[in-house]
Amino acid sequence: MIVADGLTKYYGRTRAVSDVHFRVAEGEIVAFLGPNAAGKTTTMRILTTFLPSTRGTATIAGHDVRQEPVEVREHIGYLPEHAALYGDMTVVEYLRFCARLRGVDKHDRDDRVDEVMEKCRVLEVADTLSGKLSKGYRQRVGLAQALVHDPDVLILDEPTIGLDPAQIIETRQLIKSLAGRHTVMLSTHILPEASMTCERVIIINNGTIVAEDTPLNLTAQIRHAQSILVKVRDESNSVPRALRDLSSVIDVVPAESTGELGAAYFVNCEVDADVREAVARLAVERRWGLLELRPVEMTLEDVFLQLTTEEEGVQAP
Repeated sequence: MIVADGLTKYYGRTRAVSDVHFRVAEGEIVAFLGPNAAGKTTTMRILTTFLPSTRGTATIAGHDVRQEPVEVREHIGYLPEHAALYGDMTVVEYLRFCARLRGVDKHDRDDRVDEVMEKCRVLEVADTLSGKLSKGYRQRVGLAQALVHDPDVLILDEPTIGLDPAQIIETRQLIKSLAGRHTVMLSTHILPEASMTCERVIIINNGTIVAEDTPLNLTAQIRHAQSILVKVRDESNSVPRALRDLSSVIDVVPAESTGELGAAYFVNCEVDADVREAVARLAVERRWGLLELRPVEMTLEDVFLQLTTEEEGVQAP
């Protein structure tokens, strides 16, 4: 449904995106994840025909964004990072205007507007001038206009920006409910947005795609070891020495103190190894006073930071 093939964009001598390739299947919800100034918005503007690429091609629902921009726009709903509303129109007037521009049949127009206002939780401000809306309501009205013509593809740039926590949860639920009927690509630098809303993640940094997969698979690909957290009452140096001697243990690293009595350690072991039983047995035999033993899951944030931060052993593009 969305195909980017070698997209490259220069602003003068500054390269914003470089040789970007990805595909988004029909009915899929995908997060386009990256730090600020990574190239997310530029890529989305190319996909929505607002900007031409310097090199490369892209298609939306089989239509080329450069050669068939009108056809592309018929198939997409677009929410830019800052929703542009007409301040002298009420919300309902604005959405009816958008429905008319988008070719919604005049017999269905009012019903369609009412439906998207209910979905996006803006019925209570239907008769309010758009210019008097709070930032959160402006964002939700922007999402309503992207949905009003029931497009095949939704491209959402930072869709929850400016929303309060309750509104963010509602918007995430709305986006998830669109899966299957709509193809959704949303950009964000908010990690929970990607992990809670999307089936797949595309990570961009410095204008280049650095990873693409499900959150679970990305974690598995980047992790070279797995860890467990061990907390014991015994604070002696004999504890980490004994843990290091266990089979399949790569290293033992002190964990940050939480103010409790005792000591805590991250026990890093080989990916396919499960040393919890061996650690528990050793703790009982040595009478360390086992307080906690649990696996430490690598989060999407860990993956994101490792892929987009230049550190020793991490190569950023």
